[in-house]
Amino acid sequence: MPQVIVQDLAGDILSKLPDTFNLENVQSKYPTDYSESMNTVLLQELVRFNRLTAVVKSSLQDLKRALRGFVLLSVELEDVLDNMLVGKVPNLWSSKSYPSLKPLGSYITDLIARLEFFKRWINNGKPATFWISGFFFTQSFLTGTMQNFSRRHHIPIDQLDFKFHVQPESSMKTQPITGVYVNGLFMEGARWCKDKLTIVESKKKNLYVSIPVIWLEPIRIRDKIDSMTPLYDCPVYKTSSRRGNLSTTGHSTNYVLTIQFPTSQPSQHWVNRGVACLCQLDD
Repeated sequence: MPQVIVQDLAGDILSKLPDTFNLENVQSKYPTDYSESMNTVLLQELVRFNRLTAVVKSSLQDLKRALRGFVLLSVELEDVLDNMLVGKVPNLWSSKSYPSLKPLGSYITDLIARLEFFKRWINNGKPATFWISGFFFTQSFLTGTMQNFSRRHHIPIDQLDFKFHVQPESSMKTQPITGVYVNGLFMEGARWCKDKLTIVESKKKNLYVSIPVIWLEPIRIRDKIDSMTPLYDCPVYKTSSRRGNLSTTGHSTNYVLTIQFPTSQPSQHWVNRGVACLCQLDD
């Protein structure tokens, strides 16, 4: 019986989802601080995740009641039921969610991993390495990083840019003196070579390759020295679709930022191959 399957699946998801974040406790532990923009970023992220998990939980609870005949099966709940039967994320959830092309099972696993990341942040303080793929709204995290530097050094934020340094490790134990370490990116169409310290051709059958930690170092735009090594301007997207609606900045809502990677090949070589980084894969 399909309805029994969905009943069990709904119960399984509900049992795995943690409680919503206590925003008052977080606010008292990480108050709004002019010199630490990450406190504001953290709170904004938790508000978004609370909103999403509340919708997921309430719709699953309502669906379970409807399948037992206690309430009517509304059009919204019917959509939740139909999508769950074919392993897709319901439209009701997608409308409150970060972009994702994952099937239902992987989506829930990914959501729980994101919630765990923020739970560790709340309990243990600012992480040494930020899982850039875990953010609901990555741009606010990047802006917060710039703001911290801008306020510390009294430099207008529009005079700043990031310099990118790929690290040898996949995670770091301590925070950098300035800027942030990030991980969680996948490269499509090429790979990072730890020996040559450049991007090189991807290996056969390896469509996506994990990138090591990257240090995002804020610097003055005027202090940016032209690199002797050619650089490839690699766009970073939230999902593999590489498209989204245009935001107020003129960029796609799926676009995150552009990372410069050293290359021994002309930049156009990688442009022709459509090389990009993704925050998450589709599986």
